[in-house]
Amino acid sequence: MATPYVSIVLEDIPSTQDAAVARAHDAPVLVVATRQSAGRGRGGRRWETAPRALAASLAVRPDGWESAQFPRLSLIAGLSARAVLGDGVDCKWPNDLLRGDTKVAGLLLEAVGDLVVIGLGVNLWWPDPPHGFGSMFATDPGPGAALDLASRWCDEVLLRVDRGPDAWGHEEYRLACRTIGRSIRWKPDGMGVAIDVDFDGRLVVETESGRVCLSSGEVVEVR
Repeated sequence: MATPYVSIVLEDIPSTQDAAVARAHDAPVLVVATRQSAGRGRGGRRWETAPRALAASLAVRPDGWESAQFPRLSLIAGLSARAVLGDGVDCKWPNDLLRGDTKVAGLLLEAVGDLVVIGLGVNLWWPDPPHGFGSMFATDPGPGAALDLASRWCDEVLLRVDRGPDAWGHEEYRLACRTIGRSIRWKPDGMGVAIDVDFDGRLVVETESGRVCLSSGEVVEVR
């Protein structure tokens, strides 16, 4: 059984990440909203929201986890979202979810001391999405879909977190990761081919000068 948590459902708020931090106590807190006006992605970029969307943030203090292991939680969150959304969804390292070649969901991991806040945004229905974006449903699933998916995602994340940092699902993620085998670029001028994800959750890249391991904040382009 997953760790018990407090669930808070809001309509339209600036950011579920900020709301989860503000409401965090000893027990995990899940904040769910159908729309957020100031949602953010990795690097502070604005998160584009579909007409029917899910925005959820889970604030948790992972027992038995060290801060150096927190990046694995982002990959756990991706595996958990994939388990809820279905096998047709794959992971794009480190924090996107793809259906075919289009992005349908994104993740954001932020740490404040020993508090970790994991955000999930899912495009549920988007009749005319921007290039490169897609949605999970061909027709509007209705307002109840967001809470249902968020609750099941939260249960899955907490179950995996409770297993500890050494059982985070390394092999499962490697099999689900669409980035492996792709050409990537990173700042300032790095280029190479992703060949693996290591146990610490870093992307292993083959370059002309040898192999390097990248953390989640470094990659700027995957092709």
